[in-house]
Amino acid sequence: MFEKIIVVSEVSNASNEMVKCIRSLRALGATECLLLQCFNPHDVDSGVSSYLTSIFNENLKNQSEILTEQGFTVKTQIISGNLKSEINQIAQDGDYSVIVVGAEKHSMVGALFLGGVAYDIIYGSTKPIMLVKDNHQDQTVRNSNDQIDHILFPTDFSENADIAFEYVKEMVKQGVNKVTIFHIQDESKINPYLLHRLVEFNEIDNSRLQKLKDELQLLNTVEVEIKIRYGAPTSEIIKLVDEERIPMIVMGTQGRGFIKEIFLGSVSHNIVRHASASVLLIPGNRAD
Repeated sequence: MFEKIIVVSEVSNASNEMVKCIRSLRALGATECLLLQCFNPHDVDSGVSSYLTSIFNENLKNQSEILTEQGFTVKTQIISGNLKSEINQIAQDGDYSVIVVGAEKHSMVGALFLGGVAYDIIYGSTKPIMLVKDNHQDQTVRNSNDQIDHILFPTDFSENADIAFEYVKEMVKQGVNKVTIFHIQDESKINPYLLHRLVEFNEIDNSRLQKLKDELQLLNTVEVEIKIRYGAPTSEIIKLVDEERIPMIVMGTQGRGFIKEIFLGSVSHNIVRHASASVLLIPGNRAD
């Protein structure tokens, strides 16, 4: 499921740390890596363009060496033009499994890129996007190889969540140690008119979560915890990640209920921007 990956490179210390964290994908079967540097030469004059190209080539060389040491077969490429379209087209044409991007806001020359394309590709990609966090507050998570040791799977029971769950299942087969399956009863939709049915909703959804738990535990020896909370979905997800120091979230980019609101509403990308965990985003059926 993760055999071939694209890693979107930057010139930054955070990007180098992101590249080091990617070794955890080897445990999921990743063997081939295309290291992409995004650069539009039309945005700068020719002198600066030549200088930046030399910097980018040196950066690609250094990061390629890191990935090669981790056991990847590595190719490098500098791309320009419409970066979002270029990245997605390369992923499609090369049959890559996932696009990996560092989720650091600032870099030496990449702040504009990460402010736009890194988050923008969530909307246009038909491939999973992994946003790797350089979490300075948790050196244990950042420096370990266990980005996937414990994953959080928030679900609204939508079709896209079902697709994302297939990825969770594959990760469990590959040896993930713990999965927390999480559903939030959205306060904005329940309070006040349906508040009297909250216990009923919890019972129904707990049964659904239990079925997902049973599916995972048939696949491998894995610790699975199910949780239901009432509140604002974005806040509750971020809170749980911080409480349990969860290093990875796996979730869909579309859905009904709270998943749809997180990525398509006014608080779009709050999980990606503000959660301390890395995030693996699974696209839904774009034909919907």
